[in-house]
Amino acid sequence: MEASHRERIVVLGSGWAGYAAARTISPSKASRILISPRSHFAFTPLLASTSVGTLEFRTAIEPVRRLGLDEFHQAWASSIDFENKVIRVEANERGDVSAATNTPQIKGKEFDVPYDKLIIAVGCYSQTFGIEGVKQHAHFLRDVGDARAIRLQILQAFETADLPTTSDEERKKLLHFAIVGGGPTGIEFAAELHDLIKDDLSRMYHPSLLENCAITVYDIAPKVLPMFDAKLAAYATETFKRQGIRVKTEHHLTRIRRESRHLMLQIKEEPEEVGACIVVWSTGLMQNPLVEQLVSTGPIAKDPKTGGIVTNAHLQVQLKSAEGQSETTTTLKDVYAIGDCIAVQGAHYPATAQVASQQAVYLGKQLNKSNGFAKPFSFRNWGVMTYLGGWRAIHQSDADNLKGWAAWVLWRTAYLTRSMSIRNKIMIQVYWVITWVFGRDISRF
Repeated sequence: MEASHRERIVVLGSGWAGYAAARTISPSKASRILISPRSHFAFTPLLASTSVGTLEFRTAIEPVRRLGLDEFHQAWASSIDFENKVIRVEANERGDVSAATNTPQIKGKEFDVPYDKLIIAVGCYSQTFGIEGVKQHAHFLRDVGDARAIRLQILQAFETADLPTTSDEERKKLLHFAIVGGGPTGIEFAAELHDLIKDDLSRMYHPSLLENCAITVYDIAPKVLPMFDAKLAAYATETFKRQGIRVKTEHHLTRIRRESRHLMLQIKEEPEEVGACIVVWSTGLMQNPLVEQLVSTGPIAKDPKTGGIVTNAHLQVQLKSAEGQSETTTTLKDVYAIGDCIAVQGAHYPATAQVASQQAVYLGKQLNKSNGFAKPFSFRNWGVMTYLGGWRAIHQSDADNLKGWAAWVLWRTAYLTRSMSIRNKIMIQVYWVITWVFGRDISRF
């Protein structure tokens, strides 16, 4: 079939859902067009490793143009005309796509992109809960740009703390690393940071400097890692305690402000402000502005709990009822949505990469069929796992629960096999070996 006669399937987003959908749709069946503000897919489970130098940044990204797309536009979708099947987009002429919400915006050129079928996979943003200073001073570990900024901040803090002009009081603040959020991302970053300090920086700086190092995980919940059972979560907490990582549950951060060369954190449960060189923010999600627009002023049904797009079990976008309620079975023709930005009717899926990628593969395969959708989407839970540092991890699934070294082997094997390209599968193993033999790269550039 000639390319001009193929259906135009436009995918919005290059995250877990968007990238996997574009990858799964057959180029012989449709003309694939991808629109995303970033020109790569980020393998988010490895971002914590790249932020401390265990892996290099390129091991965690896949350029989207390697998919052999018919079109790719590095741009944001600003509005959608469903009646005429046209998307209004704005070019990302800024270049970077850091998850930080305070990055200066540059107005790009606007243009229209027509579609025959549309897949909305724009994901979510980091939720700041309106807390003062989070947008301005916290780091969000959601893309390689964030990982690079965190690595530079950590290494700069050690260099500044090592200066003879730095006082002991300021040194303690500069070498305090705060993580807000006790989910897998926050826990894995704390573990990777502990490994960096223990295995590498401890050999390069005077022991007296390392005595001032502190890592603290803050969470408002009664325990960290709420998706794990109580025994595995307790094992993680105990492992952190032995490593000297402080875990402070039921603690509420109410403000972040900058003071000289460090930050000051106001914690509701503590009488005085706490100094820290960095705050890594990993708690909660908020809807993408495009999704908010579509469900607020547009025709799309809104899930009352998550604020996301409502779809049916075939991941087809649902329209608002005449009364504007979300409980509807009216389907918007040729428009689909997948990933963190949706809520499937009659189901409650976690906002994880595992769910997003399975939805994308399901939808791509269904669109490849000439006879339409044969069956509804069904999620298969492969379990959850988290690295705890020191070659230890935890893993939980319906089949078994693992902890310690065995779970660490499974953790590394799973992340390696899930990495998208052969190139990165090789690079990841090479850098793991380099780090094991020679240590982590602590250069700043």
